Amino acid sequence: MPVNVNKELPAIQALERENIFVMDKSRAMTQDIRPLEILVVNLMPKKSETEVQLLRLLGNTPLQINVYFLHMGTHQAKNTKKEHLTKFYHTFAEVKDHYFDGLIVTGAPVEKMPFEEVDYWEELTEIFDWKKTHVFSTLNICWGAQAALYYDHGIDKVRLPEKLTGIFQQTVLRPLEPLFRGFDDRFWAPHSRYTGLDESQIDDDPALEVWATSAKAGSSVIADTHSRAFYLLGHLEYDRNTLKEEYLRDLGKGIAPLVPENYFPHDDPEQIPAVRWHMAASLLFSNWINYTVYQDTPYDLSTLGTVAAEE
Repeated sequence: MPVNVNKELPAIQALERENIFVMDKSRAMTQDIRPLEILVVNLMPKKSETEVQLLRLLGNTPLQINVYFLHMGTHQAKNTKKEHLTKFYHTFAEVKDHYFDGLIVTGAPVEKMPFEEVDYWEELTEIFDWKKTHVFSTLNICWGAQAALYYDHGIDKVRLPEKLTGIFQQTVLRPLEPLFRGFDDRFWAPHSRYTGLDESQIDDDPALEVWATSAKAGSSVIADTHSRAFYLLGHLEYDRNTLKEEYLRDLGKGIAPLVPENYFPHDDPEQIPAVRWHMAASLLFSNWINYTVYQDTPYDLSTLGTVAAEE
């Protein structure tokens, strides 16, 4: 079944070439079902690329999903045209009175900055507070995960000696959890960040559970089952060439970046990277939608505030 978005969204053309079923709103209204409502807080600079990546994964379920994109009203985007944001995105003020089955908060290239110095930090924390009564389940990615862990749990981020970049093997620690249904014991995931987490703080927090970890990348999937929130420190949504483009960008800036590990054949940037994480990405997002969200979300989303109060 399809994801349902504005029929003029440029990402649709890329998805249709991959045979991803995307339905526009006019056709969706003829189907007598209650679709899932998913809000994506897109903090990435190249928003169109992230739209394609996430819609590709959300479209791989048997459910109809209404997807809405949100940008920070307190931030001036430099890499996305204002017309695109005006036409295809909402601000928090426009959605704060609505309820959603799921929320996705993406990464952002601001990890070297203290959280409080990010120009949209106050607005983002409003969203983190709002989600407790207006969202059933949340999926936080990379910097979005670090930001949510910091605000909700006081978990500090830690500056790494050098950028962690590459494809790293992850070990599933909780194979019986629905999020990992169908997974092998180990899977691969892209990571691209300058910061990690204070692992001791995670261990000391009774509300948090590490569900997958990596010898090189640390805790990679963390769950707060009480608030139905998940924190992904990697970028399973990345395309084949995303890390390559980041590497070439940094090279062009004269940063002398590390070659992403386990990515280019023979560590040769002239070679085409091999994809070995898309299967895990597809399965994890499908499991999140099917088991964590669809199976338990209330039919009447306006009761979410009551559900949160009872918990």
